[in-house]
Amino acid sequence: MRIAELHIYQHDLPVKNGPYTMANAQVWSLTSTLVRLISDTGLEGWGETCPVGPTYAEAHANGACAALMEMAPGLIGAEVTTLTLHRAMNGLLNGHNYAKAAIDIAAHDLIGKATGLRVADLLGGAITARVPSYYATGVGEPDDIARLAADKVAEGYPRLQIKVGGRPVEVDIAVIRKVWETIGTAARLAVDGNRGWTTRDALRVSRECPDIPFIMEQPCNTLDDLRQIRGQVGHAIYMDENAVDLSTVINAVGTGLVDGFGMKVTRIGGLHPMAAFRDICESRNLPHTCDDSWGGDIIAAACTHIGATINPRLLDGVWLAAPYIEGHYDPENGIRIEGGHINLPQGPGLGVVPDVSLFGDPVAAFGG
Repeated sequence: MRIAELHIYQHDLPVKNGPYTMANAQVWSLTSTLVRLISDTGLEGWGETCPVGPTYAEAHANGACAALMEMAPGLIGAEVTTLTLHRAMNGLLNGHNYAKAAIDIAAHDLIGKATGLRVADLLGGAITARVPSYYATGVGEPDDIARLAADKVAEGYPRLQIKVGGRPVEVDIAVIRKVWETIGTAARLAVDGNRGWTTRDALRVSRECPDIPFIMEQPCNTLDDLRQIRGQVGHAIYMDENAVDLSTVINAVGTGLVDGFGMKVTRIGGLHPMAAFRDICESRNLPHTCDDSWGGDIIAAACTHIGATINPRLLDGVWLAAPYIEGHYDPENGIRIEGGHINLPQGPGLGVVPDVSLFGDPVAAFGG
């Protein structure tokens, strides 16, 4: 089975009740980039990548589109196997993992449809059909975030991620303490700086909150910052934005730099490298999330499928943008969070079939 056609679409995803606020950005609407692979057998597979604006990471919507158009002509006629496609993409373009991930996800969807298997089965087999999620609050004031945290615990979320940074650290400390006073141990807590704290801030937070059990996710900007605080904080450190590829992950794991990861499927290049990341973490007993920065049903399905294959005691949850956006690409099988958990799609491939009419004409098409 080979790629006969490759179509690229872009689709706006307004943020419901926006903005969504992080340490380094306020998000009102995002443009998702979608890939439709059509094989020489007539089957098709869908992929997606949706960076959270241009400042969250070295990725942005126009970059995704440009990278895909750079690679697309060289992928027409390529065999649809994940390893072959990654080698082909790496031979056509250096870097740009977030764009390559859309091809990777579409290939998994296509292979699943050709074989009648779910993507989770292609990735090694699902351990659960009900995958735990977690809720990310956005940056806000203490009372507001504490109320939101209590609401999400009541909905059934087993883990909450409290966004901090981009303001005086005293406010962040007040938020953390108010949330802890409100929900206690009813849910696991992650405090996510999105690279927004200085090392001084991170040290202060850990020293002023020694009684509160939370993990500190990507508190500072660089790997050197994490190394500087590693031996001085009393809380576990997770790496998120710095984990840009498998090489960095292997280095961080091997040197004991972190206690876990917040990992994004598109950042690392798709489901094929994400499965390798999963296995590295399991070999060293490191917990991690399995999610993405934003996106619709295609990204959500991909994250849920890989999340279903992770050792349950190491899975910190699958975050989806679904609560923050309106509607679904697939009205019938769209991915939803219910009771803080996600039901694994049951159809072949990703288990979602987007309504292509939602996306308008492709911005570029190749082959055919």
